[in-house]
Amino acid sequence: MVRQSDAPTGVQTSISDLGTPLAAATFVVLDLETTGTSASGSRITEVGAVRVRGGEVVDEFSTLVNPGTPIPANITLLTGITQSMVATAPSMEEVLPGVLAFLDADPGTVLVAHNAPFDTGFLRAACERHGVDWPGYPVVDTLRLARAVLARGETRNHKLGTLAAHFGVRVTPNHRALDDARATVGVLNGLVERLRPLGVSSVEELRAVTKPPTKAQRSRRHLAEGLPEEPGVYVFTDARGASLYVGKSKNLRRRVRSYFTAAENRQRIREMAGLVEGVTPIVCASELEASVRELRVIAERKPPYNRRSRNPERASWVKLTTDAYPRLSVVRTVKGDGAPHIGPYASAREAEQAREALLHVFPLRQCSHTFRPGAGTAPEVVAGGARWTGACVLAQLGRCGAPCDGTESLDEYTVHAEAARAAMTGDPAPVVDAHTARIAELASALRYEEAANLRDRLTAFVRGARRAQRLTAIAAVPHLVAARRTVAGWETCVVRHGRLAAAAVLRPGTDPAAFLASLVATAEYVPAGYGPSPSALPGETELVLDWLADPATRLVEIEGEWTCPLRSAEAHTQMTHWAHGRDSAQ
Repeated sequence: MVRQSDAPTGVQTSISDLGTPLAAATFVVLDLETTGTSASGSRITEVGAVRVRGGEVVDEFSTLVNPGTPIPANITLLTGITQSMVATAPSMEEVLPGVLAFLDADPGTVLVAHNAPFDTGFLRAACERHGVDWPGYPVVDTLRLARAVLARGETRNHKLGTLAAHFGVRVTPNHRALDDARATVGVLNGLVERLRPLGVSSVEELRAVTKPPTKAQRSRRHLAEGLPEEPGVYVFTDARGASLYVGKSKNLRRRVRSYFTAAENRQRIREMAGLVEGVTPIVCASELEASVRELRVIAERKPPYNRRSRNPERASWVKLTTDAYPRLSVVRTVKGDGAPHIGPYASAREAEQAREALLHVFPLRQCSHTFRPGAGTAPEVVAGGARWTGACVLAQLGRCGAPCDGTESLDEYTVHAEAARAAMTGDPAPVVDAHTARIAELASALRYEEAANLRDRLTAFVRGARRAQRLTAIAAVPHLVAARRTVAGWETCVVRHGRLAAAAVLRPGTDPAAFLASLVATAEYVPAGYGPSPSALPGETELVLDWLADPATRLVEIEGEWTCPLRSAEAHTQMTHWAHGRDSAQ
């Protein structure tokens, strides 16, 4: 893979890559008084909000609210807000537009509250009751920040009044919305000042804080100095130069710096950050190139602190063998023997589920004996170390035609094998239809556990067939050039047999024809191969496919054909998407 060497360095891909500096951010500090603690059952009685920029108060908002329900005596005792005080106050339906307008006065407003889930929960509930979409502001919780930043025993608790006194805030909280919001402003400023020496200087880092960085982390902040503010890959190394962790980012300097601040809260990575002695940046032309290079470097170096993508060779495939009497087998490698494969699967268990889905529909043999067509009706069986005793129990159950003893002829068996091949490489409808019909039968009989197992098998099969079919289609294309417009110019990629062979950015003022000719001429040579992903890691090819599928991507030139079966596993993506969401939720 090559990158244009004359591209200027130090290019900021977008202002968002740097994050929002705390000094430039607009915070709206909010406090609510309510009739109780339940956002669904209680109502708001008072709203107080303070807009802050650069640590200074810019504007304030305050109003009582008629809750439309009686205020409990204990709430009146706590807040001092009585029924008569809110009797002539506007309702929440009238107040809500003003509250949201105050929050929306500046783009990029960050909402701040002490015990933020309480206040945001009530506002969300109010929006839902009155048919207003919740804008989804980024939120900073000063209670959570205080628990993370202040040392144990530094304050007796983390209540607003205790923190206000600790930071010397001039306003004393009194359970009235505006005064409590003003006190929260002082607490926020105090916490930000405590975090500044720890390297937290942006809103994104502030929101990520869960606990202060370790001494070892802080001592390595200098490693981010001098790194380019460009997309690319970073490699953390130890004192011996061995790779510890590999990552990617749209902005190398900002991302590497975050590992040595309070924004990094993963225990395993905090441990790693304390061992780092060096950082190697690999500048890339685009985010796609960075993602691809990250996969390649992780697979090559297998850094101990990376958990994902470290061992792609352990992926499993389901293969229909090329024997005279083919069988389904779970394998780790794809050989150029012409056999169809589906996958890859992250685990052998999922591959086995897909294999069982195929066997549920096609009565293929499951024994591992070698069959050779014989002169008579039955094939010659080579047991391979195990004694062959004739047809197995699967034949008696009707799950195998027993070609071993001649019950099923070679021609009859071949029909089943070819049907399995077609389902794997083309239309999976026979497998899908058979499973959905059986699942419906089981569900109607209240046999839900069996139905769920069958559903999981079907999902595994469709997922693997879809992946293999997509990978095979792009792997058959010997040369493809595509481009997508970005802030910096036209991000252009050369793809050969599913592998990213070159990437560069066509910047304004550059001759497009000369740029394209140079990029293609210097792109990596990628030979053809066999299988769904012969020339690249499957993960790399899928990254390329996702980039090509983006509506903003434009095809520049192509050799050969890029096609998928008309009736393919792609038509059943709702199954794989549903399964992915289910797995993520567990």
